[in-house]
Amino acid sequence: MDTTTGVVRHPGPGHAPGVRRQAWTTTWLLLVFMLVNFADKAVLGLAGPQVMAEFGLTRQEFGVAQAAFFGLFSLSAVGVTFLTRRVRTSVLLVLMAVLWSVAQLPMLWGAAGFGVLIATRVLLGLAEGPAAPVAVHHVHGWFPQEERTLPTAVLMVGAAAGVAVAAPTLGAVISHFGWRWAFGAAGIAGLLWAAVWAVKGSEGPLAPPVGPAARTVSDGPGVDGIPLRAVFCSGTFLTAALGAFAAYWVMNVKLTWMPDYLQSVLGWDLGQASTAVGAGAIANGAVLLAHGLLARRTARRGTPGRLPDGAGAGLLLIVSACAVTVFATVDVLWVRMAMMAGPMAVALVMLTAAQTAIARIAPPRQRGVVLGALVAVFALGGIVSPLVLGWIVDGSATVAAGYRNGWLLTAALLLVPGILAALFLRPERDARRLGVPRAPAVGAPVAH
Repeated sequence: MDTTTGVVRHPGPGHAPGVRRQAWTTTWLLLVFMLVNFADKAVLGLAGPQVMAEFGLTRQEFGVAQAAFFGLFSLSAVGVTFLTRRVRTSVLLVLMAVLWSVAQLPMLWGAAGFGVLIATRVLLGLAEGPAAPVAVHHVHGWFPQEERTLPTAVLMVGAAAGVAVAAPTLGAVISHFGWRWAFGAAGIAGLLWAAVWAVKGSEGPLAPPVGPAARTVSDGPGVDGIPLRAVFCSGTFLTAALGAFAAYWVMNVKLTWMPDYLQSVLGWDLGQASTAVGAGAIANGAVLLAHGLLARRTARRGTPGRLPDGAGAGLLLIVSACAVTVFATVDVLWVRMAMMAGPMAVALVMLTAAQTAIARIAPPRQRGVVLGALVAVFALGGIVSPLVLGWIVDGSATVAAGYRNGWLLTAALLLVPGILAALFLRPERDARRLGVPRAPAVGAPVAH
């Protein structure tokens, strides 16, 4: 503590090797957390043809099962993130992991039917809704503002890597042990992570205080009086939410329907489809990691980019929209695969850009709530996309024609938010307007 000011000084990750090491250990653990989280989401898509065959479902009915996951997803994302002001995020993370793991296990029961599947997907969504905002809020407690893009990108890489690992691994489980054991394997993995986190997880030195201690701490002059509606009505929040909605839409469309598309339209077997989906997920992770590394390099050099902050992510949505259009309309197989493994993936940069931008304009103690609201908005893409794509495919003359129309709709949904984000996603400008200072620099005073 500084004896003249009474302010506690926390060594930042860049100045204290022990703190820096713990910061990245926490980041890697949360990478695995996100990996398991998205492996859970991938299970139903990978098992889709077998589930539809066993339960006699149409694609629209299967879309209902996928959408059930998001039934309480957005509500829990907002509700649980309000708890970040009262409960330590390290505790919330382990509780969520245990709950979502337990939600997978009932499908091991041979008599569990479509109703049980719906119920477990709703419970899974309830547990996983707050996962991303709470994980990002937690990791931001270990890094100052200028260093947050890379660890945030690493967590989003976990989302992509979850699919990359899950696709071939769970595909093999389905082939050898049946689709029900894919749910069991995902549940066991989650319980193992929870056990490790219960021992290793801890709060960062820049984490805002919670509970009664929070009432005696100020985020800074003027910051405490910023109403949430001012943050939510800013151009940055609105365009970040729309852009993340579009990115989440395309991610869930690929996760839910790409295995069925590759098998039903292109005639691939489960192994080929799983490998292709995994390769696409690796491309997603590579794009996210490259973006995080470039952002860190720019921050360390202290030189602004050539584009306004936020504009680059919007332009990448536009590039992804063009790639989806090519994927839908060009009948050359290698071109389609190149689009899936390359340009279609760049839309996911918006998930990282949106969260770091939102964290910039939110007062520290409100950060978890604002991130939760962001997730609640973009998660609607996960609710709507399985239903809409299933409805389009079932209502078309052929499955191939239905998927083509669905991909073209996806391209349009990427294009419009991309244009808006390129024009209006300006976190630094909106932070100055709202009066939100930057997070303390490395080694700077942090009031607690």
